[in-house]
Amino acid sequence: MRYDFTTVFDRHGRDAIAVDSPPGKPGPGFDLIPMWVADMNFATCPAVVKAIQQRAAHPAFGYFAPPAAYFDAIAAWQRDRNGVAAVPPEAIGYENGVLGCAASALQAFTAPGERVLLHSPTYIGFTHTLADTGRVPELSPLKRDGDGVWRMDYADMDRRLKENRIHFAILCSPHNPCGRVWERWELEKAMEVYAANDCTVLSDEIWSDILLAGHRHIPTQSVSADARRRTVAVYAPSKTFNLAGLIGSYHIVYDAALRDRLRRQSAASHYNSMNVLSMHALLGAYSAEGRQWVDELCGTLTANIDYAYDFIAQNFPGVETAKPQGTYMLYLHCEDWCRAHGKTMDELLKAGWDVGVAWQDGRPFHDDWAIRMNFALPFSRVEEAMRRLKEHVF
Repeated sequence: MRYDFTTVFDRHGRDAIAVDSPPGKPGPGFDLIPMWVADMNFATCPAVVKAIQQRAAHPAFGYFAPPAAYFDAIAAWQRDRNGVAAVPPEAIGYENGVLGCAASALQAFTAPGERVLLHSPTYIGFTHTLADTGRVPELSPLKRDGDGVWRMDYADMDRRLKENRIHFAILCSPHNPCGRVWERWELEKAMEVYAANDCTVLSDEIWSDILLAGHRHIPTQSVSADARRRTVAVYAPSKTFNLAGLIGSYHIVYDAALRDRLRRQSAASHYNSMNVLSMHALLGAYSAEGRQWVDELCGTLTANIDYAYDFIAQNFPGVETAKPQGTYMLYLHCEDWCRAHGKTMDELLKAGWDVGVAWQDGRPFHDDWAIRMNFALPFSRVEEAMRRLKEHVF
């Protein structure tokens, strides 16, 4: 392996909320293992650091415009990673984060008080953005099939869209927090439901590079001509390369009318503007070296998830989880364990934090018995977290 995914490096005092601003703290004798907020405890790709350093060496940071190389890099990444034949520069637009794009799209295509269809469990950022913009979530529950795989309920989606006269939906692909990498036929059926109900779709594809065990991401816009027309897709290098602190996402919108309305709303605040160092970070990330780094990252994450999933299944009776196909998260359902041991979710969560396993309360994702865990950290830390949970919590 060319890149280092084993070193445990110290993030304290480096502005990282994962370790400097956690919502809890370990008890005596335990250090903190950051497994809550969705960023990685790996150093980013060296090509990213090099690109930032090269640009920072020039002492002027005035107003700028992205060069053709920025749009070319995104088009080449989408071609090589996702099989998209060509993304024209005019379809690409900067966004201050996926949620910034979501807020703009909600305001461009819905009115205050309107309902918006999402799947539950649901990424908490979506529900917060809906609340902030005065929109109302309508949740269609994902269901686990006989093999434990999370699936969309198309009949339920259609019913909710019709009953509530909904014309805007948010699709998370790959899904956070469940880790599903949707297959083409699943996306085709979902988009048929949205089309039948005249829905504009925001497709959050920020996790599209974090794929486990050979799974392949299918861009929502690629499944049909109609999907290409009605979908606002949002991507970013931030999850892939651990760059959330730099801010910088982008949308791909092929339909000119859709694009014009979105961009007009995005520009209304006069603050949806690209950062020059963030732009150069993307250029470094979306390079040949970045491609190799991501491949090694996904191998590391697959090994971590495989180990943790098997360990939980063998050692924590009453704790259910579906094996993710993408992301670096495991979503634990703890109802049976809590009931068997007479424990509340608050007591269980605190027990983990007391021994330094900094996991995340999953209840805000719309599951009363859930915990979300981040496994994007060196394997030695994964092993230690599992050991502590086995000996002191479960």
